[in-house]
Amino acid sequence: MEFLFADWLGTPAWFWLAFLGLVVVLTAFDLGVLHKEDKAMGIGESLKLTAFYITIALLFGAWVWAEKGADLGMKYYTGFFIEKALSIDNVFVISLIFTFFAIPAKYQYRALLWGIVAVIFLRGGMIAGGAALVERAYWVLYIFAAFLVFTGVKMFFASDHDPDIGNNPAVRWISRHMRVTKELHDQHFFVKVPDEKTGKLVNAATPLFLALVVINLADLVFAVDSVPAIFAITTDTFVVYTSNIMAILGLRALYFALAAMIDRFAYLKYALAAVLVFIGSKIFVSDFLLGGDKFPPVLSLGVTFALIAGGVAFSLWKTRGQPLHDPAEAIAPGTVN
Repeated sequence: MEFLFADWLGTPAWFWLAFLGLVVVLTAFDLGVLHKEDKAMGIGESLKLTAFYITIALLFGAWVWAEKGADLGMKYYTGFFIEKALSIDNVFVISLIFTFFAIPAKYQYRALLWGIVAVIFLRGGMIAGGAALVERAYWVLYIFAAFLVFTGVKMFFASDHDPDIGNNPAVRWISRHMRVTKELHDQHFFVKVPDEKTGKLVNAATPLFLALVVINLADLVFAVDSVPAIFAITTDTFVVYTSNIMAILGLRALYFALAAMIDRFAYLKYALAAVLVFIGSKIFVSDFLLGGDKFPPVLSLGVTFALIAGGVAFSLWKTRGQPLHDPAEAIAPGTVN
C-alpha cells in the first residue's frame, strides 16, 4: 500500500496507475468492442465517438481539479485544448500518408489505434526527458518559450506545402532493408510471402506497416511543438502527460470527421500560430514583467480557448459552401520503391 502513495515525478503513484488504467480500458473497449471488425467509420459515428472522448477528457480534468487544485486543473484544460487544436494539423498529414500508401478507410482506424499506442510511449519518453531538463535547469523553459514564439511566427508566414512522403528517409530505409509487398493484406502489418529465389515463405512488411511508421515519425515532428507548449503552461509532469495523451486518445476518432472537412480549417493555422506566440511569451511576461508572479491560469485558459474557437469559427465561415471530402471513398494508390 505504501507504494501507491509513493511520490513519482511529483505525483502519488496511484494517480499514474489510475490514469494508465483508464487509457488501457478505453483502448481495449475501442478496439475490442467498438471496432472488433475492420470497417470504414462514417462522419456521424466519428463525431459521436469524438464527443465521448472529449467528455472523458473533461471529466478527467475535473478529477485533476478536485485532487490537485484549481490552478493545475485550469492548466490541464489549457494544455488539452492546445494539444487538441494542434492535432488538426496532424490529421492533415495523416490523411496524406494514407492517400500515398492507398490505405482503404476500413483499415485506417486500426493503423491509427496502434499509432496512438506507440505515441503514448514516445510522448512519455519526450515528456520525461523535458521534465528532467527543467528540473535541473529552469532556464530551459526560456529556450522552450523562445522556440514556441519562433515557431508561431514562422507558422504565420509559412506557405502551405505537402510533405514529400515518397522520399521520407524511413520509407526509403525500410524499402531497401526489408521485403515490402506491393499490395495490402487486409489489416496485417506483416505477412509471409514466397521468396523470389528459393520459393520459401519469408516475412514481409505491408504498405500498412509503412504508413504506421511514417505516422509515428510525423507525430514526433509535431511533438517538437506540442511538448514545449505544454511545459510552457506547467511543469507538473502528471498534468503535462495526461493532458497530452487525453488529447491524442480521441484523435483517431476525430480523424474521420476532420479528414472530411480538413479544407474547411484553412485559416486555423493563424490562430494556432497566435496561441504558440502567446504561450511562449507569457513565460517572459511572468518572469520579467510581473516580477516572477504567475500568469493568471484563468486568463491563460480564456485567451487560448478564445483564439482557437475564433480560428475555427472564422475558418468555417470563410469556407462555407465548400463540399466535404468523404475519407471512405477510394483513394489513389501510392508507390513504394
